[in-house]
Amino acid sequence: MAAGAAAGADAGPDGASAARGCRSARPQSVLFMCGQNVIRSVMAAALTRHLFGRSLYVGSAGVIAGEADPFVTAVMEEIGLDVHRHRPQSVEDLEEYEGLGFDLVISLSPDAHHRAIELTRTNALHVEYWPTPDPGKESGNREQRLDAYRQVRDELEQRIRMRFRQK
Repeated sequence: MAAGAAAGADAGPDGASAARGCRSARPQSVLFMCGQNVIRSVMAAALTRHLFGRSLYVGSAGVIAGEADPFVTAVMEEIGLDVHRHRPQSVEDLEEYEGLGFDLVISLSPDAHHRAIELTRTNALHVEYWPTPDPGKESGNREQRLDAYRQVRDELEQRIRMRFRQK
């Protein structure tokens, strides 16, 4: 599958995988990847765990490991999810401690997508690209910044519900 995974990794205009056939089967494990594993992948992993529990193994990693973001903790607490124990990790950290035995990698940023495609060279996994804005780049006052984080959180939740719902 590794050779075919790269071919199926290109996103269509809606950001979904061009390999629609792979989307029909629900994976058993998913890895969410973003640039630093501090905002988007953290939210996506926490939301997926909350929504699907033990029916889906979920991991998160970044191209590099960044520093924890307090805005993520705040907006996730608003919906009853606790992410304060999350420690950012890189893909290399994850591979060393846990391995990369995931069925699906969902990349949330361009740099993570590039890295995910590289992983298909040595791992049998499928890649989907979900371009997601980085709310950490939002300027303005605290409330404006929190609104940007909330918007990303809510968009990820909607997309996760659609992608992993039981058919």
